[in-house]
Amino acid sequence: MSCIRFNTPAQLAAMREHVPVMLTPEEAAALHPAPPVTESKIRRLRILAQDQNPKIRESVASNYHTPEDLFEVLARDPDDGVRSCVARNEYAPCDVLRSMADDASEQVRGWLAVNYYVPADVMERLAADPSETVRKLVNWKGALVDA
Repeated sequence: MSCIRFNTPAQLAAMREHVPVMLTPEEAAALHPAPPVTESKIRRLRILAQDQNPKIRESVASNYHTPEDLFEVLARDPDDGVRSCVARNEYAPCDVLRSMADDASEQVRGWLAVNYYVPADVMERLAADPSETVRKLVNWKGALVDA
C-alpha cells in the first residue's frame, strides 16, 4: 500500500477555502494575553538564578521579567553562555549592558554588538574592539541601521 495521497481538484479547492486567516501579532496577543508577572514568578527567577546548572541561569538571563539586580549578578556570571544571554536581552538595563563592554569573552561582546538596545557609547567602544569578529558585527549592525 502506498502512502502517497492524491487529492481531487474538489478536495484541493475545499482545502484552499478553509485556509486559516493569519493574525497580526497584536491580534494574537489580544487573543492569548500573557499572564501577569507576579511576586511568585520573580521569586522563582531569583531561585533559578542561583542554580548550579548554567542552562537554568541562562533562562533567567533571557527572561524579559528578570529584575535589574539579577541582571547585574548574571552579567558577572562565570559562564560565558549566561553572560551572552544577558548581553542579547533587549530588556537588560543599559547600565548592565554598558558594564559588559569589556567582557573577557568575544562571544559576549559579539552579542552586545548586535543588541539594538545597547547604548551608543558602548557601540563606539565595540567598534574599536580587539576582536575582528566583534568589529565586523558592529559594522554589520550599522549597515542595517543605515539601510
